[in-house]
Amino acid sequence: MIERYSLKEMKDIWELESKFQFYLDVEIAVCEAYNKLGKISDDDLKIIKERAKFSVERIDEIEKEVGHDVIAFLTNVNENVGEASRFIHMGMTSSDVIDTAFALQIKKASDIIEKDINLVIETIKNKAKEHKNTVCIGRSHGIHAEPMTFGVKLLSWLDHFERAKKRFLNAKEEIAQGQISGPVGTYSNISPEIEKIVCKNLELTPAKISTQVIARDNHAYYLQSLALIASAIEQCVIEVRHLQKTEILEAEEAFKKGQKGSSAMPHKKNPISSENLSGLARVVKSNAQAAMENIALWHERDISHSSVERIIFPDSTILIDYMLNRFNKLVEGLVVHKENMLKNTSLFGGIVYSQRVLLELTNKGLSRENAYRLVQKNALEAFNKQDGDFKKNLLSDDEVSKILTQEEIENCFDSSYYLRNIDEIYARFGI
Repeated sequence: MIERYSLKEMKDIWELESKFQFYLDVEIAVCEAYNKLGKISDDDLKIIKERAKFSVERIDEIEKEVGHDVIAFLTNVNENVGEASRFIHMGMTSSDVIDTAFALQIKKASDIIEKDINLVIETIKNKAKEHKNTVCIGRSHGIHAEPMTFGVKLLSWLDHFERAKKRFLNAKEEIAQGQISGPVGTYSNISPEIEKIVCKNLELTPAKISTQVIARDNHAYYLQSLALIASAIEQCVIEVRHLQKTEILEAEEAFKKGQKGSSAMPHKKNPISSENLSGLARVVKSNAQAAMENIALWHERDISHSSVERIIFPDSTILIDYMLNRFNKLVEGLVVHKENMLKNTSLFGGIVYSQRVLLELTNKGLSRENAYRLVQKNALEAFNKQDGDFKKNLLSDDEVSKILTQEEIENCFDSSYYLRNIDEIYARFGI
């Protein structure tokens, strides 16, 4: 069973306390690298590691004076460390700390999202197994097309999420980059060896080049991968919203005891989770657009991206965590009305079996044009009447009965014919 994570864990990653702790983790990792290269003594490193602490309140107090959050952070840490603090931030620039720490935050958030999406994939797979042979109607343009199974519909959801996961994992890997390269990324006052050691110890990849910042197309790609997860959720919940319409009612969200759907109409059961998730998908997709706008910076760097990222990364990762958990609960509790699914495939005397009749007529030697004309005439006649019956029309049509026997017509309305290759589709998913 995939482990469930609390939403609080994701939220905590983006709190100021966590952000500055990641800053401190990077600074200490650099000091450890200097120590390995003989630039900081064991005694000084020990003092730094024992005394390096910070207070968010004190950082805020200092920042009001200096107007720079990294300087405020370093000043507060230096107050606690004392003389050995001269080694902290040696040869570095602010973005070395910010971007490397940011990568650590994103990496930790990504671990949670990866587990979330694995849980959703497992839940959809189980639901698809349950409804492998549950006959329902397929729709194109919102109009009845041909019979299929609800399980196959769920496999299309599964495929969407598996693709979204693949893209997400690629983006997760690409964004896990660190940099310790100094002003404008030339290693002017720090050795590239320090960067290699730090990134290895922090389980990050050194950026191939950093122009004082890590290129923001990496971050845009990551946000786009989250937007694609949101789009996968949106695709599925829109289907639920359609299927829960009163006149369709093939599936609906679980409705717990004591729940109420409307302040005015006691009969209402609304797809509120699906609607909530549809709305939140818009936010995540919009944030991906903001990340695209962050790519173009002035010269080697500016900080126009910084204010945006302080919003879009916490918001998007927290939202995706929440959305995946809520969607998983929705799928687990989804109520499937098999009898309504069967009823809808039989509307108007089973006009959805029209292609089967068309093919039978052509197999008997009738031209496709004439076969299409005959079938369409009988189907539309049934469709245009409230109590129309396609099968009855076919059985009473002299032109059709000259070609097909009653038994052959009846066989065209056997839904099992449409399930002949379901096993092969399921096998593609290892089910």
